[in-house]
Amino acid sequence: MYQFSYAEIMEEGVAVSKDRERQVLERSIALLKAAMTSNGGNQSRQAIEAIYFTRRVWLRFIEDLGDPENQLEAELRANLISIAIWILKEVEKIRKRESSNFQGIIDITTIIKDGIK
Repeated sequence: MYQFSYAEIMEEGVAVSKDRERQVLERSIALLKAAMTSNGGNQSRQAIEAIYFTRRVWLRFIEDLGDPENQLEAELRANLISIAIWILKEVEKIRKRESSNFQGIIDITTIIKDGIK
């Protein structure tokens, strides 16, 4: 039987969490790309699915980033919350047919995903 230190177990837990975060962001990006190329525009099934999935992801990130037990630096957390708020505003504009800025959301989400290490 293997013996693991608490630090090793905690590090593995963090790695798994980061991997999940990357996977969720990859899913959001895939949905946004499908929505961007769909025939129905902002009101297509793909767009609606992408909008609501992306919205849920970023609302959850804001919730996590606002948690006092989040171990990221305060400035980084604040910057990520600002980015999340921008994405939520863009998603809402798309939902209201005021924008079709899927690519902007894809670009920012990709940068965030690639920054998760």
